[in-house]
Parts: sequence; C-alpha cells; structure tokens
Amino acid sequence: MTIRPYSEGALSQAAGKLRAGELVAFPTETVYGLGADATNADAVAGIYAAKQRPSFNPLISHFPDRDAAAAHATFDARAEKLAAAFWPGALTLVLPKRSDSTVCELTTAGLPSIAVRVPAHPMARELLRAVGRPVAAPSANRSGRISPTTAGHVAHSLGNAIGMILDGGPCGVGLESTVIDLTTDRVVMLRPGGITKEQIAEVLGTEVIMAETDDSAPKSPGMLTSHYAPGLPVRLDATAPDKATYGHEILLGFGDCVTKGFDAVLWLSKSGNDVEAAANLFARLHEADQKRFDGIAIAPIPATGLGLAINDRMKRASAPRAPHPSP
Repeated sequence: MTIRPYSEGALSQAAGKLRAGELVAFPTETVYGLGADATNADAVAGIYAAKQRPSFNPLISHFPDRDAAAAHATFDARAEKLAAAFWPGALTLVLPKRSDSTVCELTTAGLPSIAVRVPAHPMARELLRAVGRPVAAPSANRSGRISPTTAGHVAHSLGNAIGMILDGGPCGVGLESTVIDLTTDRVVMLRPGGITKEQIAEVLGTEVIMAETDDSAPKSPGMLTSHYAPGLPVRLDATAPDKATYGHEILLGFGDCVTKGFDAVLWLSKSGNDVEAAANLFARLHEADQKRFDGIAIAPIPATGLGLAINDRMKRASAPRAPHPSP
C-alpha cells in the first residue's frame, strides 16, 4: 500500500489505476473515499471486499460537475435547485437512474435510483475529470468503523486491502455528505451531513422529512443502525462519568460540559461550535479509541444545524453491534 502526497504524477497514477479497475483512496471535503470505477462491477466488488461491506448497501457515484451527473441521473426542478445551491459540496442526491446509465447495478445495489454527488475538494474533482468515468466512493474504512478524515486513518483501517492512497491532508468538513432522496414527491433526508436540514428546506421552500433507519434494504449509505463505530462502547449525552458501568472513560467534550471525573478529555469544540465539532468528530473518535480506556462518553450536543448530523453519527456509533472483523 502506497501513500502519495498530491502531485500531477500521483494524480495521473491514481486515475490510471481507477480506469484499470483498481481501488484508490482519495480525499474529499467530507471524508476520504475508497474509489472504484462505478461502471466496472468487478472493481466495485473490490470495494465491498476491502470494506467487508454488505452488498445490499448502495454506493454514491462521484462526478466532476452537474452535467456529468445528469448523464446518469434524471434531474427534476428540485434537484436542479439543490445542485445549483450546494454543488460542488457536501450534498448527495438520490435520483431516478437513467436507462442509458453505464453505472453498474452493484454500485446502486440493484435499485432503480442512483446516488450522485459533485465533491468540492479540488483534488477529488481533478481526479474525477482525469478518470472520465463515474467513481463509486464510500468512506475509506472497514464497514461500520469510524470514517477516515486523514490518509493515516485510511491506512490504519484498510491496510494492504488497497494499493494506493492519495494524501490531500485532513478533510475540512469531517462529516459525510447529506443525502436527500428525490425519487418521490416528498423530500426525504436519508442521512444528515455537511448540509443541514434547514438549508435544504430553505432552498426548496418545502418540508424535509427524516427517513427511518433501514437495516434490510437501505437506499443510501449511513442508514444502518450500527455504523461509524469505534472498538470501545460509546455513551451519549454524558453529564457525569459512569465508572460503575464503563470504568475508565474518555470524554469527547462540547461547549460548557462537565469534565470532572473523566479519565481524559478530547474536545470536539470548547466554544460549542457545531461546525468545528463536525470537522473534529471522526478524528477525535479515532484518538479516543484506545485500549487504556473502557468506554467513550459524548457530551450533550444540541440537535440543531450540524448538531443533527453529529448526533445521528453518535447514535449509530453507540448502537449494539456484532464484533468487528479482524483487519
């Protein structure tokens, strides 16, 4: 496994590997993605194998611009408004898949819809232009584990399961993209993320409905009950240590929270800023997931703005789950 900092040569090599059906991890503004040619079923199968991911969980196809995405998805007036407002950026749209789309069924998990995104990270868009094909790219980590926001996180989680990581430094947003389903008359948020529910509602002038968790046939990544999970148990809305149950706890702090009695504290945001907390979330989870602790406590975070997405991730991280497979 090779980690290569950005250069024209590194980007050209990565594009060549993707066109050849290989896997490449690369940065976006949200988290690092594990990329494969979305039109190549064998390449996409490699993503599922590397992540040890259920094959019923669909993948997001990434494009360099709106026109490239529109060659594979049918845009209605709502989709056009959201694309104009938030692309390139941390928004994924689930739209009807065009009958002439070359994106393979394994990418879409056999659904008649396709999840499309135009990332804002300049390296990601340059790579997508160089590849010239849709790139399926879930987060570059073992399925269910903490999402990666640095090249080092990718290397630690996936190791030799992939051949190349493009290193673009830490991700700026730090939370996966918001996923909006526009395949019906309703506007449904399948996954909260870097674009808030309030922002979507303001642009469309309509109600945005929150989807329920779906463990059997999710329409989007991030809808499984247990997801984003570290090795240690996670406890939400912690206002005091729980040594009787968890023993040695490390706290992820936010704003004016109680820190006394915890064995260690890592700050999501001392000032209580939800944007800062979102950017720090996965990196702090990685830092906290140490064998010298028995559990990770999360300070209360208001479920407004990006706090909705942060609480969604932490709820899934704290859910009961099967043991992680060995890396």
